[in-house]
Amino acid sequence: MHFKDDYSVGAHPKILEEIIRANESLEISYQHDSYSLKAAGLLRKEINDTEAFIRFVSGGTLANLLVIAAALKPYESVIAVESGHINLHETGAVEYTGHKINSVKGIMGKITPEEIKDTLEMHNTPPHMVKPKMVYISNSTELGTVYTAEELKAISEVCKENDLYLFLDGARLGNALMSDDNDLSLRDIAALTDAFYLGGTKNGGLMGEAIIITREELKSGFDFHLKQKGALPAKTRFFGAQFTAFFKDGLYYELARKANLSAKKLNKILKEKGIKTKYPTRTNQVFPVLPNELIAELQKEAAFYVWEKESDSESVIRLVTSWKTEEKEIEEFDALLNKLL
Repeated sequence: MHFKDDYSVGAHPKILEEIIRANESLEISYQHDSYSLKAAGLLRKEINDTEAFIRFVSGGTLANLLVIAAALKPYESVIAVESGHINLHETGAVEYTGHKINSVKGIMGKITPEEIKDTLEMHNTPPHMVKPKMVYISNSTELGTVYTAEELKAISEVCKENDLYLFLDGARLGNALMSDDNDLSLRDIAALTDAFYLGGTKNGGLMGEAIIITREELKSGFDFHLKQKGALPAKTRFFGAQFTAFFKDGLYYELARKANLSAKKLNKILKEKGIKTKYPTRTNQVFPVLPNELIAELQKEAAFYVWEKESDSESVIRLVTSWKTEEKEIEEFDALLNKLL
């Protein structure tokens, strides 16, 4: 029973089929191949922006540090919630590029307009403090929650009013878009942000994310950052092939929907047993609060992360489902819980 993450499983067969097709042809290198161009065209159509700048990279951390480093001057910083991926799980990658992260508490993993304003006010002493220039958000968040259209519009308005870039980490954007709570489309996200990326690694891809930049001034020189940071592979056709497979017939949404459905089933099982969750289950992540003794027994047969300490006797664990999570795994986890309880 694997509930540790959504990227330990392999790629969806349709992704592999498209990669095999790409392997048979002779292609121009460095994002100029026919597959990358086709994928970019599909994405531009999906977001209704014919001028969007699109590049493919291998992973989320790389996408984050590239966009942030390319957008910011050396004295500029990025605002993010404490639980944000760039703040906790990227080994200081953003700081390594020379940019401070101004962290704020957030609410259920989501930043608020008030926190952005407070950060700007606190740093209004030039030139003695860094200058906040970007707001970084994740959708879905590290806690599995999603931004509503109203929330994203409010954040976007604050950014526009204060000349801040808005960048959205979309490692699990498919799951956010397929959430029952979601009222945003990809077109909305493209219109409300200056840059975002679509995660493929966690949604059935072999590897790869699609960086999409809509703000004109952020497009210039981006390819130099790609090359300088070792993020411009020669055989980009294999990234393009994956996103072609994702978006030519709705596979991207289908796989995310399946992962979310599995999480809902897990959440229902926990609820029926009277087990509370730390955060609401909105996408493909479930955060039950369990006694430490029970967690130790569960870990003998099921793989998952212990997320955070709840008390001296209890902890929060994280259960993550993927496009490949099978009904059998969920049933086995249910049976294991019944036995141990």
